[in-house]
Amino acid sequence: MSFLKKGAPTEPAAAAAGLSGPHPRNKRSPMAREEERAGLTLLSPTLLLVLVMVVLPILWTLLLAFQRVRILNIRSAGIFGPYTVANFDNVFSSSFFQSLGTTLAYSVFGTAGAIGLGLIAALALRKPFKGRTFIRASMLIPYVAPIVAVTFTWTTMLDPQFGLINHWGKTLFGWEESIPFLSERSREVSVLGLDFTVPTALIAVILFETWRSFPFAFLFLTARLHAVPDSLEEAARVDGATPIQRFIHILLPQLLPTIAMLSVLRFIWTFNSFDDIYLLTGGGAGTEVVAVTVFNFLTARGDIGAASAQALVLALILGLFVGIYVRFFAKKEEVS
Repeated sequence: MSFLKKGAPTEPAAAAAGLSGPHPRNKRSPMAREEERAGLTLLSPTLLLVLVMVVLPILWTLLLAFQRVRILNIRSAGIFGPYTVANFDNVFSSSFFQSLGTTLAYSVFGTAGAIGLGLIAALALRKPFKGRTFIRASMLIPYVAPIVAVTFTWTTMLDPQFGLINHWGKTLFGWEESIPFLSERSREVSVLGLDFTVPTALIAVILFETWRSFPFAFLFLTARLHAVPDSLEEAARVDGATPIQRFIHILLPQLLPTIAMLSVLRFIWTFNSFDDIYLLTGGGAGTEVVAVTVFNFLTARGDIGAASAQALVLALILGLFVGIYVRFFAKKEEVS
């Protein structure tokens, strides 16, 4: 006679179905806990450094942006002093928007020029030939050279009195007068009977940014071109595709994720650029970008609160561009 009710699960079946009651809590082994403590110990110096060097200055800048703090009263200013939005009123009522427009133009054209020149150099040096290694190495000189040295060289070349560029312009192109590239705000230029006003100094600093930054794009694009399978181009060449068609339909789709990443990185770095313009023009002749404006507020005017407010607005703008990149381009790059 069976004492089990009809349909009742046996003990092994109940255990297999998870009906045998709560399982004992899984405890980590002493070795796992020791590894976790060792990992935290190794990470703690880096975390402390990031906290002291990054997080705390950001929080301090955020607090200063909402306080009327100048260099004269910085010692008496408290962390939780009286807060105000007057600094932001000064930011949006001053020449901030003009500096922002200059910064956008400088960043967009400088980034596009650097990536375009880097792409041309990467394509030109793609096929092996004698001396290619030496030429590739020489491409890095603008990027690794000291900024003070290269800005002095460009300042000398563009000098209106004894600069090499004006000498060639008068000798080869028949310029009637020297052009002060780094001190002239704008100039009237006639092309095919049409008169244009071009920002002379701004174009000069954009060309300098293009020349100095293109090796960074050249390195990334060269590495990506090496990863493109040769069989794709060989098949297109057999089908009768021209070099332009092979570039548009084969190489360019492979390079687009890398170009998108380079565009964001170079735009952020160019948007924050300070030393290039400050050493070339000092922010004069229509080249005052936001970074130079913040520096002038901090040093020339001694207005720490206004400088912090402008820096905060600059960080928010950059955060917006990074968010756009993450939203629309990052996933595509991961998939590719």
